[in-house]
Amino acid sequence: MQSVTQSIANTFKKSAVADVRTGDTVRVHQRVREGNKERVQVFQGLVIHTGRKDSHTSTITVRRIASGVGVEKSFLLHSPLVLKVEVTKRSKVRRNYLSFMRNRTGKAARMTGIDFDRNAVNAVHDVAAEAEEEKLKAEAAKEAEAEIAKKAAEDAELEAKAAAVQARHEEATK
Repeated sequence: MQSVTQSIANTFKKSAVADVRTGDTVRVHQRVREGNKERVQVFQGLVIHTGRKDSHTSTITVRRIASGVGVEKSFLLHSPLVLKVEVTKRSKVRRNYLSFMRNRTGKAARMTGIDFDRNAVNAVHDVAAEAEEEKLKAEAAKEAEAEIAKKAAEDAELEAKAAAVQARHEEATK
């Protein structure tokens, strides 16, 4: 029987999450809010640590080199801001924490790839997340249509003013 805290924690878990392991190269799609705009930011890198795999607080730490500087980000897998985790490459590792990868660059940082079924690993259908993504797309389309309508109204107003000025000019020249 589950404790009360476990049952409450399970309500916040996503129904399905990709099988991410240490040593995977992943592409994490994260929703970012800047001011009043929202966009999806993609962060691709090597998973150097996975933690608390069966918990609703399960995390992955992803590392990549950006402009010659190592950047690490930790992601909560069950967070509503993490839209999708896509495994692009799976490597052979024998540890859970690849801290030694911080000291390696170039060819020394290469890892031996293994074959895996990419479609089976990445085929995660979270209905709630997909509905949220569709809602965001619909809102963006609605805003774009409103902007186009506003622009068309402004253009029509400018054309009417131009026609009025042209008519007054023709009257004045007669």
